[in-house]
Amino acid sequence: MKLRAGLLLGWASLACDPFHTGFDDLEGAVSYQASGAKAEPDPDAPLRVMNYNIKFGGGRIDFFFDCFGDRVLMSKDEVIANLEALAEKIEQYDPDVLVLQEVDVNSKRSAYVDQLQWLLDHTELYYGLYASHWKADFIPSDGLGAMDSGNAILSKYPLSDGQRIALDLRAEQSSLDRYFYLKRNVLRARLEVPGKVPTYVVALHADAYSKDGTKKQHIDRFKQELDILAEAGNTVIGAGDLNTLPPGTEKQVGFPDSVCEDEEFIADDYREEADWLVELYEDYTPDVPLEVYQADNASYFSHSVDGRGFWNRKLDYIFTNASVVEGSGLVHQDEAHGGMETMPLSDHAPVSVELELP
Repeated sequence: MKLRAGLLLGWASLACDPFHTGFDDLEGAVSYQASGAKAEPDPDAPLRVMNYNIKFGGGRIDFFFDCFGDRVLMSKDEVIANLEALAEKIEQYDPDVLVLQEVDVNSKRSAYVDQLQWLLDHTELYYGLYASHWKADFIPSDGLGAMDSGNAILSKYPLSDGQRIALDLRAEQSSLDRYFYLKRNVLRARLEVPGKVPTYVVALHADAYSKDGTKKQHIDRFKQELDILAEAGNTVIGAGDLNTLPPGTEKQVGFPDSVCEDEEFIADDYREEADWLVELYEDYTPDVPLEVYQADNASYFSHSVDGRGFWNRKLDYIFTNASVVEGSGLVHQDEAHGGMETMPLSDHAPVSVELELP
């Protein structure tokens, strides 16, 4: 995001954080709760976990930053229609835990609809925690205006100890761009499942475009948090959009990284990242075993460049030290897994898995 307002340099000098874009290194996550009563889940049944980058309820509108169109803002009717489709897909799988990326709670681009509250009120999920990764009273670029978008954990079980852990910023950017740019985080929460070993959910949306090693730092910090919790005897569930390919993918798949011509938004380092997730695969059980993925990777792709194309890479993951129900790991690419095509809903397909908690 290149800013187009030089006068902001003067404004920014008047206060440390005039547009309120900053965060502390460690903050409490924002708590949410559904407005109505929900059915109690069965703690002895396998825990159904879904991970989904919902693209701020934007569906397949041709936004300017995708380099397909020039749209910046949505109407409230468009946002609600997209949320209704997302909720239908979520309810078809009926997760006990849902990890979201790119959920807007108070953004001009999505008509100021609190998407986290809306999804809690229109699914069987009851509790929520939120950690913003892009927040500003006003973004003076491309008509974006007010922004509050981030990561969320939704659950049928109570959530506690919610923490927002700040991640490194992109050092390659100018100080002005960095001030208004996304500030990534790890979102951590304890999942209160009766009669089970303490269970923590750890969520990440790693940087997509950095060429200075920032993305790897994000992934390493995510794994570090899983390691700390696991070594303390807890069950851990790590989920997110890691913006990174599974090991071995570079030898099996070719795809255009971006249609954008702006070098700042071309993720041309995917080939260099082939081993960035090796330790996650070695130390934790993934939603889809690596050997299964490598044998038939197209069935497990979870991202597409545009809605007129095809799923062309896996960027979305769930890792755990719990027992995975064999064969339960899915990427919901289309009606084959839940009766509803997902390509129109987001540039990511949801991934899911069932776990046996100790």
